Amino acid sequence: MRLSATDPIPDKLRGAVIALGNFDGVHRGHQQVIAQARALAQERGAPLIVATFDPHPVRYFAPDLPPFRLTSLDQRQELFAGLGAAAMLVFQFDHALATTSAEDFIDDVLADRLAAGGVVTGHDFTFGKGRRGNVAMLRERCAGLGIAVRIVAPVEDGGDVVSSTRVRHALAAGDPQEAARLLTRPFAIRGEVVHGAKLGRSIGFPTANLLMGSYLRPRFGIYAITGRVLTGPLANGPVMTGAANLGVRPSFDPPTELLEPYFFNFQGDLYGQTIEVALHHFIRPEEKYETLEALKDQIARDCDEARRLLAVREA
Repeated sequence: MRLSATDPIPDKLRGAVIALGNFDGVHRGHQQVIAQARALAQERGAPLIVATFDPHPVRYFAPDLPPFRLTSLDQRQELFAGLGAAAMLVFQFDHALATTSAEDFIDDVLADRLAAGGVVTGHDFTFGKGRRGNVAMLRERCAGLGIAVRIVAPVEDGGDVVSSTRVRHALAAGDPQEAARLLTRPFAIRGEVVHGAKLGRSIGFPTANLLMGSYLRPRFGIYAITGRVLTGPLANGPVMTGAANLGVRPSFDPPTELLEPYFFNFQGDLYGQTIEVALHHFIRPEEKYETLEALKDQIARDCDEARRLLAVREA
């Protein structure tokens, strides 16, 4: 169930424990916050709601930043449900929310509108106009309102805190395996398959093209991937393996930024369907080839390498 923070809370969810944060990535640190919220909800016999913000607050204050999202709302909803949430609550981060005082966020939003029975968040969570609210204020003010509060310490790995920033740095460096370790799953891009120039089809490697949208751009290059179809007649079928080009296709004019997965042993029409492509291994950077034949030969080698890497992964 997806809820808007501006709508009345359903009666069956009143008194819920709310895991409060942005949770982009739903990485190991986020999972710990949600796990603590789930434990508190079980203690109180209450449902669990996981809250998130859309757009990301950073996007609201700095709209010209390059794309940096690690998950779409649909992906977060699916991940939250897998972690035990009865619902995902979406705060639309707009002028009204940005100018809400920290005190009013607690009194009017959490207590009155959302009827929260408990709130669980990370140690560095800030909120309210000018980010005046912090966990100390949250704990003190909620106590007076009868709202239970738990603050969760950061999860450390290798001496550093697990964070969305670390995941982004790993992806930008072309290290999807490190990103997957921090996320507990491969980084995945979800979108609708769009029509392209069909050049891959002409050289024997038909691709399903995805626009990157608001997702972070990992290092451009060739990846070993898996994919699944989420809509249409092929939905919920077997996981597919393949290789993908992520980047601007320097061998073609005009350069167009796309994720272009080629799935091994797949025949069918995916246009207009939603698929999700997970990045498992970085194979090589993008290169420009002077002839289609040279490009075709290199793609064949890339596919062989992707098969080898994915076979190792599945062994």
